Amino acid sequence: MSDAWVRVLVALPFGLAVGSFMTVVVSRVPAGESVVRPRSRCPRCGAEIANRDNIPLISWVLLRGRCRSCGEGIPARYPLLELFTAALVVAAALAFEPPWVAVMMAAFLSLMPAIAWIDIEHRIIPNRITYPAVITFAAYVVVARAFDGGTDPVRALIGALLYAGVLFVVAIVSRGMGMGDVKLALVIGVVLGALGLRFVAVAAAGAVLFGGLGGIVALATGRDRKSAIPFGPYMAAGALVAAFWGQRIADWYLRSFTGL
Repeated sequence: MSDAWVRVLVALPFGLAVGSFMTVVVSRVPAGESVVRPRSRCPRCGAEIANRDNIPLISWVLLRGRCRSCGEGIPARYPLLELFTAALVVAAALAFEPPWVAVMMAAFLSLMPAIAWIDIEHRIIPNRITYPAVITFAAYVVVARAFDGGTDPVRALIGALLYAGVLFVVAIVSRGMGMGDVKLALVIGVVLGALGLRFVAVAAAGAVLFGGLGGIVALATGRDRKSAIPFGPYMAAGALVAAFWGQRIADWYLRSFTGL
């Protein structure tokens, strides 16, 4: 069996399990609830969800998207989040050869859909996610470096300060940027900066590009210029693009516009 298939077989169930946990995160963290206790329950009848009904994707299909106890519909966005998260974890396992980097990127990428979801629904990026993420990833980058795992703590620090610093200035001089976006930039800067500053630059440029396109679409659909548009999803999208194609995009840009 090839190394690629081994990575897929290991990453897929892990990714589905992480995706299932992320559905709990997006439901409970904005409400200030614990992600550990109590066990998952049906929001309508309060029935505790049994282990057999809590298998990622499979249980939703077998139950036809409904609660076993009361028949309340379970939104399709939950299994979709599980599936998308699992796909990102598998993609990270295949795209990044060094095991230390692959694990870091799988964890990082699994956060992005959940953060985007929360920001879209609640217009917040919770500190309960960003603070632990910054600390954990920063520590991981240092430990991985000590084991020659392919990370660069100095560039991680520079990437975090640059990305978050620019957004902090924007947040201070304007009312369109929240501090949650600044803290998310810290997370993105630490992780992608550990791979190289070019990844951070592409993530930032992607966020601005996607945000601009989103603003045009919002105006075209009749939204007022003063309407709040969450920037977190665009930052997450920029980070995803940079994670997988950042080096190639940066090389193309430098070759095409600077001759380097």
